[in-house]
Amino acid sequence: MDPSSEMSVFVEVVRQGGFSAAARTLNRTPSAVSKQISRLEDRLGVRLLNRTTRQLNMTEEGEAYFDRAAVILADIMETEAMVANQGAAPRGLLRVTCSTTFGRQKIVPVLPEFLTRYPELRMQLSLSDTLIDLVQDGFDVALRMGELNDSSLVARRLALIQRLVCAAPSYIEKHGLPEHPEQLSDHNCLVHRDVTAMNDWAFRLDGDIRKIHVGGSFESNSAVAIHEAALAGLGVAQMASFVAAPDLKAGRLVSCLDKFVDSERPIYAVYPHRRHLTQKVRVFIDYLVDHFAATPP
Repeated sequence: MDPSSEMSVFVEVVRQGGFSAAARTLNRTPSAVSKQISRLEDRLGVRLLNRTTRQLNMTEEGEAYFDRAAVILADIMETEAMVANQGAAPRGLLRVTCSTTFGRQKIVPVLPEFLTRYPELRMQLSLSDTLIDLVQDGFDVALRMGELNDSSLVARRLALIQRLVCAAPSYIEKHGLPEHPEQLSDHNCLVHRDVTAMNDWAFRLDGDIRKIHVGGSFESNSAVAIHEAALAGLGVAQMASFVAAPDLKAGRLVSCLDKFVDSERPIYAVYPHRRHLTQKVRVFIDYLVDHFAATPP
């Protein structure tokens, strides 16, 4: 087997979390996949995977090999797709990840028109409020809000939104409304369990942006659950303006600290830093830019 084929089998085993799952994806038997990994390890002279009856973990060498192999395979697929599809309509599988609320409210509704425009495309949309590694998990595009710290990714701004601090009338009746960001330490703030950076709420104080770390008795890995907890009167939450707007209008939520709220924050489409941008990624990002220019979130 040539090195690129062994490499692709190893990457699939890691992504699928085991030989059996990878074998189903690759249409091979688990024993054949296991033998290919063993041959790869023998050729390299190092162990890449630690195997037990219940789990499979990468060694330090395995992690280093996987990081480079995932990029190399993506470049190969990208280059072949670019050459094969020059002048042709975008086609194939487009894998996109974004936060749950933004995906449900702002991406899913536009997909019928997008996929009608490009009928040879298939889309796999993964909604998660946990930060995803695009290269390791094999995604083409991620939609992310706020600061971007990964210099290995290319970003294109799609739109601007504002994050508001809100609470239900039932909570305010019991605990009052915070009138200054520093008073948040006296309130039960609903926070994100996995993306801890989302628990540093930004406010404009004395002309500068200051972040205040918040906490409370409830945390979740889901922004949807945090929103529902706020509606139930459990505490104070920070959420995107497009999420809060219907509840503010209906009186189910009340916004506070508005004069301190930071200015609008960008939403980006980010993708791995490669020399060639695939056609399917390009048309998707261009579509979102045009859509949000006409209909800001």
